[in-house]
Amino acid sequence: MLSERRLEVLRAIVQDYVGTEEPVGSKALTERHRLGVSPATVRNDMAVLEEGYIAQPHTSAGRIPTDKGYRLFVDRLAGVKPLSTPERRAIHNFLDGAVDLDDVVGRTVRLLAQLTRQVAVVQYPSLTRSTVRHVELLSLAPARLMLVLITDTGRVEQRVIDCPAPFGENSLADLRARLNSRVVGRRFADVPQLVQDLPDSFEEIEDRGTVTTVLATLLETLVEEQEERLMIGGTANLTRFGHDFPLTIRPVLEALEEQVVLLKLLGEAKESGMTVRIGHENAHEGLTSTSVVSVGYGSGGEAVAKLGVVGPTRMDYPGTMGAVRAVARYVGQILAES
Repeated sequence: MLSERRLEVLRAIVQDYVGTEEPVGSKALTERHRLGVSPATVRNDMAVLEEGYIAQPHTSAGRIPTDKGYRLFVDRLAGVKPLSTPERRAIHNFLDGAVDLDDVVGRTVRLLAQLTRQVAVVQYPSLTRSTVRHVELLSLAPARLMLVLITDTGRVEQRVIDCPAPFGENSLADLRARLNSRVVGRRFADVPQLVQDLPDSFEEIEDRGTVTTVLATLLETLVEEQEERLMIGGTANLTRFGHDFPLTIRPVLEALEEQVVLLKLLGEAKESGMTVRIGHENAHEGLTSTSVVSVGYGSGGEAVAKLGVVGPTRMDYPGTMGAVRAVARYVGQILAES
């Protein structure tokens, strides 16, 4: 276990290296930080920290944090930096104007990339974790209907249904009421069992055929959108950190193009808690020089999807974690109110 003083030295090294982009020496540490000890003592502490937590990149006297050093910094030393009132107001104003789910996700990506100056990744709410908010049925013609499925996350799916026989307005209103009474507020996975006996509850034989057709379309809608979707933005931000990546940023860019890789990274986030993956903790070879900060978002206490940022390991962890958490909270509020 490291002493508190050596932890403070590590904290100072991380903060200075993130801020200056230059390896940090003992003299600079004692000049910039109130460590209460001499440069010689700091040098001794740095020698101990070199057993895994900091490294000497070349022959200069300076040291830089290793992945293990960043991990200890995040776990023991880094609080989540709260956003300022203007920053919170800017987030609220920027996200509040969204008109639909695609707009919410698009605005969130742009906002995260701007706030953190990293690559932002936002996963669309998963249908498998969603519940039904409302099912609308509209008559387009005597034997043609439109089904509109609205989820608790603001997702809207529309389908046109050709019925086996004309379906009157009274029957349509009856089906709409019965259907919503059974499925509103229920998980998608529960819907098939909840509606399986609905056709038999209609007295008219010709109506049962249309009800069966409507239910088949509804169930297809619930399962056919299983493919996870995400949006990415701010990739150009990586060019500001070219010297942070060994040789080239090409492996990072190639990894970011693989949606499966990004979904796996976000999927490792806890349901609603913050997850920080640093350097070689990222299993994909192309991302071993990056850190991923992610968190779940959603309405209520349960996450329906994840969002986060990808950047070099030399990042402002407290500020990035604060921005990611704040944006996730606002997106959750928007989904709950939409």
